[in-house]
Amino acid sequence: MKIRISSFYNLLFIAALLGCLVAPAQAVDIESVLNTAYDKYRNLEEGANADYIPALAKVDPELFGIVLVTVDGKVYSVGDVTSEVSIQSISKVFTMAKVMEESGPDAISDNMGVDATGQVFNSIVAIEQYKGQQMNAMVNPGAITATSMVKGKTGEDVWKSIIGTYDDFAGRKLSVLEDIYKSEAETNQRNQALAMLMYAYGRIETDPLVATDVYTRQCSVGVNARDLAMMAATLANGGKNPVTGKQVIGSDIVPEVLAVMATAGLYDDSGQWLFRTGLPAKSGVGGGILAVSPGKFGIAAISPPLDPAGNSVRAQKSIADISNALCGNPYDPVPEGSCGSK
Repeated sequence: MKIRISSFYNLLFIAALLGCLVAPAQAVDIESVLNTAYDKYRNLEEGANADYIPALAKVDPELFGIVLVTVDGKVYSVGDVTSEVSIQSISKVFTMAKVMEESGPDAISDNMGVDATGQVFNSIVAIEQYKGQQMNAMVNPGAITATSMVKGKTGEDVWKSIIGTYDDFAGRKLSVLEDIYKSEAETNQRNQALAMLMYAYGRIETDPLVATDVYTRQCSVGVNARDLAMMAATLANGGKNPVTGKQVIGSDIVPEVLAVMATAGLYDDSGQWLFRTGLPAKSGVGGGILAVSPGKFGIAAISPPLDPAGNSVRAQKSIADISNALCGNPYDPVPEGSCGSK
């Protein structure tokens, strides 16, 4: 019997909401769990800031903050949760969600696909191999294509639609970090080339350079750890922001969004991350990572130093520890009352 991935995630989401899989996260002292992870990793000296975008190399490498937001709107935080970094590739999740909301999940799967490419995030070979398909919206060619698919008569219309969606997910007005945008726009020739190839293969139907510029702007949006956790919690809560109460996207497309995140959310280490945590997640080279425990919580951490795959070292370790302590893994049928005993 074949079960669609989306159906599987629907079942996980519903079961988690009903409390069938795990004891509530509130059964454990969440604040204490966050503090323990923060203290454990705050002095970790591993990784390095991204420097292929010059402005990212200048971000304070000591910045470290963690926020968890439950689906009933409770917010827990530790560390620096107000300083902003650029959202970078985490933005791909929410632009993809916008396209799915406007045109249905099949608009993504039928155009650039939803499979992991097996190549680096900005691979030209991956485009040529399958003529722009057999990839997904979590790698740059697919992400720029997804940006081009957002409805709007002009590039500015598309941008307003995208940033409005980000605002709704975060529960506040967000803005572009202009120094990051300028730095990226001056060095995004490879992304322009990726967009032109996707246009040549008919995956992008609008002006590919306009799509690249809008994509560059979306990657330059400033977010703090609380913003990212709120965005993750909105997905965990079936597309409804748990604090503002706004239904940002339909609950029916959340399973597909989470499935693509699980497939390719942490670049080349996506499989390793899913193996360790079971959490759909997305990282960005600005130093942020957000992760979703369906029906339970969204969590995010920001720390700029990255590992060789481009994922924040401190954020990965802290989120994994916290999720384990709170029984966040949707694949792990923990008996009632045993959450936090691992």
